[in-house]
This record gives sequence, C-alpha cells and structure tokens, in this order.
Amino acid sequence: MENQISITAIMTAYMRAFHTAHGNPPVFSDLLANNFIPAENRRMIEEGFSRALDLAMPDLTQVSPEQIKAINGMMQFMGASNVFCRSQYTESILEAAISRGVKQYIILGAGLDTFVFRRAELAEKVQVFEVDHPLTQAFKVQRLAELGWKTPENLHMVPVDFTRDSLMDSLKSASYRPDHLSLFSWLGVTVYLPREKVDDTLRAIAASACSGSSIVFDYMDILAFNGQQAAGSVQANMRAVKEVGEPMLTGFEPETLGEELSNLGWVLQENLAPEDIEQRYFSGRNDGYHASSHSHMAWAAVR
Repeated sequence: MENQISITAIMTAYMRAFHTAHGNPPVFSDLLANNFIPAENRRMIEEGFSRALDLAMPDLTQVSPEQIKAINGMMQFMGASNVFCRSQYTESILEAAISRGVKQYIILGAGLDTFVFRRAELAEKVQVFEVDHPLTQAFKVQRLAELGWKTPENLHMVPVDFTRDSLMDSLKSASYRPDHLSLFSWLGVTVYLPREKVDDTLRAIAASACSGSSIVFDYMDILAFNGQQAAGSVQANMRAVKEVGEPMLTGFEPETLGEELSNLGWVLQENLAPEDIEQRYFSGRNDGYHASSHSHMAWAAVR
C-alpha cells in the first residue's frame, strides 16, 4: 500500500461493529468502530454483501435474523473471526500486564482502533501510542475531527511506514520511554509485510524495550501460502486483498516460531493454533463462527 488508505482497516472496523451489534454474544465488542467508517465506504461494503448474498438491504443495521445468518457466514469466510478473537486476546493480556506494572501500550498497525475511547478506564492507566502508515493515520485523525471526539492527552499518534521508517526512532520522538514496561500489539500486520521487515521490527523492539516488556501478534502459518494445502477461503481472501493493493506476503512455521523469536531477542510465552483458538473463543457457538484456518496468535516477552 503506497498511495492509499488501508482498505483492510476500514473493512476490519466494519466487521467489528457489525459483530458487536449482532453477535450473540459478541466475541469482542467494539460498536464505536462504526463511527469511523465513511458513508461512501459503508455503502460499498453493504452493496458488496447484497450482491454476493443476493439480499436486498439498503442498510445492514436493518437486517433480519436470516440475513444476519447469511452475513455471518460470509464474514467467517472472510476471516472475521480472527479479527474478533485477536483483539479480545490482546486486551485480556493488556489488563493483566497493567496489573504487573506496564506503563505503555503500543498499537502497531492501529488502523481505526477505538481502544482509548472504548476502554477509557483502562486506557487512562497507560501511555497509548498508535502507530500506522501516515495515510491511514491521517485519515483517522480527520475522522476524529469530523466526529468532534476529544483526543486524550495520553494518546500519541505516530506515523510510521514499516517498510521505510525506523519504528523505535519514531516512537522515541513521540515520548516513548524504553525504560518503562510496555506491551506491543501487532494485529493484522505481519502477513502484509516482507519477512525481513517483520524480523527487523521484532529485533528492533527487543533491542530497545526493557526486559519484561512483551508483544502480541497474529500470523498466518506457511501452509496458507501453499496453493495445494491452503484452505479455499484463505486462498480467496488472498486474491481479494491482492486486488485492492494489499497482498499477503509472510507466514511463519508454528513449530519453529519459538526458536526464530529467540534469535530475535524474545521468549515465546504462548503460541495458539487454530484448534486452541477454537476451544477458547468459539466452542459452543451456533452462529457459524469458528477459528480461521491457518491463523495463529502469539505472545512473547523481551529477554
């Protein structure tokens, strides 16, 4: 993505808001995300769903139970379940981390994240740094202004192009303190970066952040990039995001992740496979949502 706002960021916000309104119960609640979606983008998304599902609906906030079921099925096909569970997973780790003295929460690839407004009672306990591509972040700043939302003093907006800029230099210029315990969140990003950039970023954080700081990130396993072994829904999603200029590039081998992270300065704390995610977040649900094929979540601490 060189000269455009992240389309996946807008779609992610839509998924989070729709699931919050219609999930029973929601895996993750984020109705505020609805406010960040411009009318034009919302119309495009809803028209796309209408065509794909052959449903006549002027507004997806006004839907029948049958339509909700159909939309849930399409969102599951698009990997929405990963969007919900990775956010829930990260914020549960954040709550525990704050109780252990974490003072900084750095959201890498923040997109249209609503944490500081949605969880104000938690956000006020940490310095929050939202890091994202300059164009996507400028879009969000503009939306905040249009909504008239007051930006908290402890929120720091840090524009970074992961393929070109130094993450840690950019953070330090925004009053990030390397000597303070920190939690880094890196959701929905690693798959869109070249592997060397992912490794460079992980290595740079580990070299700068103090011992005890940690990171949560999601990743695709390398089988997702094998046309003969990847799930059909994953192959379809890869084609779709490539068409909008955001191709998926990088996967990890789950069995060797711990060793690879160790070489970059990290100690793997938890590595959740799809079957682990299914049991933790989707067991017993009857709305069609299940853990996404090839999607994993990891939590690692700085050595």
